[in-house]
Amino acid sequence: MSPVFGKGRGRASSSSVAVAPGEKVLATATATDGTVLAGTRDAFYVVADGATSRVPWEQVEAAGWDRDTDVFRLSEVGSWGEQRPVHTATIAEPGRLLELVRERVTASVVLQRHVPVSGRRGVRVIARRAPSGAGGIQWVYEYDEGVDPDDAAVRDVAREALEVMRRDVGLP
Repeated sequence: MSPVFGKGRGRASSSSVAVAPGEKVLATATATDGTVLAGTRDAFYVVADGATSRVPWEQVEAAGWDRDTDVFRLSEVGSWGEQRPVHTATIAEPGRLLELVRERVTASVVLQRHVPVSGRRGVRVIARRAPSGAGGIQWVYEYDEGVDPDDAAVRDVAREALEVMRRDVGLP
C-alpha cells in the first residue's frame, strides 16, 4: 500500500507533472508533503519523491474521497490472490480531480454484469478499455466475498458469462 500523504495544500501546477506524450493535465491536487495527484484524459498520475506513477483509467478499480477525513483513495485493478496497488492522499479539497476520476473511470467501462453463483454471491464480469478507445477490451472478473475462483463450477459460470458478454459487444 502506498503511504498516506499529508494534509492538502491546494492545487498543483500542471507543469509540475510530466505526462505521456500527447496527454495534457486536466486536474490536479497537492498533498502537504508535495505529492501531486493529477489526471489526464488517459491516466491518473501520482508524483512523489521525484518518481511518477501512471495508472491508465481502465486499470483503476475504485476511487473516492472521504469528506470527513479528507482521504482520497484510488485502488488499481489487481490479480487474484495478490494485493491491489492502492494510492492514498489526505487532501483538503480535491477540486476538479475527483470529478475527473469518476468521469474517466466510468468512461472506461464498456459493459459489466453480476452473475450469481450461490444465492446472491457471484462473479462480476467487466469489460473495460481506455476511454480514448485505443487498444482492445480488457476483461476482468471480480468475485464476491466467499466465492472461490478456483472452484470448477465458479470458473464455468464466469467463462460462460464472458462468452455471452463478448457476443453482446460484437466480439468472437
